[in-house]
Amino acid sequence: MAKFETRVTGDFYSVVKKIENGIINGSFTASLEDSSDFKIGDALCSVRVFERYSYTGSNRVSLSVTFFQNSSEILISAITSGGSQGALFKINTFGEEAFLDKIKELL
Repeated sequence: MAKFETRVTGDFYSVVKKIENGIINGSFTASLEDSSDFKIGDALCSVRVFERYSYTGSNRVSLSVTFFQNSSEILISAITSGGSQGALFKINTFGEEAFLDKIKELL
């Protein structure tokens, strides 16, 4: 598992769409598995779950991205899973890191 968290400013829905489109269009094997959107008062929250095949790890990797805004900043938390090998220890996490690198590139 690998994690990346940051804060950005901008239009909430534009940021969500930019990440969503960038992930899906950034890899031939990437797909949006599911999504969820909430609004309570002025607070906005969106969750996106992506999956793609990692050629370096020869396995599938998932990426969950949570977007939250309750002020001028948008908080983004991206967490990967499933991209490592090994029964007792995590080895070869290249696929997970590559997924997170795509988020960093888009921001």
